[in-house]
Amino acid sequence: MDLYQKHEIFEIEVLEKLKNNRFLESLAFGGGTMLRLCHELPRYSAELDFWIVKDIKYNPYFNRLRQFVNQSFELTNSQIKHHTLLYEFRSGDYPRRLKIEIRKKISDCDFQDKIAFSRYSNKQVILKTMTLGQMLKNKIEAILERKEIRDAFDIEFLLRRGIPFPELPVKTFSQLLHLIEGFSEREFKVTLGSVLEPDIREYYVTHRFSYLLEKLSLKLG
Repeated sequence: MDLYQKHEIFEIEVLEKLKNNRFLESLAFGGGTMLRLCHELPRYSAELDFWIVKDIKYNPYFNRLRQFVNQSFELTNSQIKHHTLLYEFRSGDYPRRLKIEIRKKISDCDFQDKIAFSRYSNKQVILKTMTLGQMLKNKIEAILERKEIRDAFDIEFLLRRGIPFPELPVKTFSQLLHLIEGFSEREFKVTLGSVLEPDIREYYVTHRFSYLLEKLSLKLG
């Protein structure tokens, strides 16, 4: 079992503890880890991302979760940042630290109940997650802002799952096309390849985002 697989077991255990101790009632789970644990996205991620969907008092919530994490694991960092609540911690049972980020702004987003699971664990956790349509909107915003290849991979995954593009200006589709055409060979082989399942790694080194580029080209006529 490799580091990512062990880390995934850690993520499931943390989600279970958070759910059982009622820390997730006002949150929706999103991001790449959610797509992997709830929809079998074939790439690994290293953090748990949440969006607040019901009003909470930030300081009491932050302190209560901080105390819980510190008691259950080894807390290495915790901050109330401008946009997020941040926690980083580790466990002696697993080799990697785990990061939790909770967006402070209440998010008017689509969410649903889904089961988070891993093929490497016998635990399952039911929790609120962003819908795939909402995730596609989020991933488009993310790639335009941070220009990371993992976001392009996630967008292609969502399109392959039958999720349609949201209504966007033609200029935005043109920006997306330019970004995705610009990823380097090293980004495919190293940045993306290092977090992909082995059986699809070679496909993306060879074919890159041909499916996504085709879908974007259709939008541009």
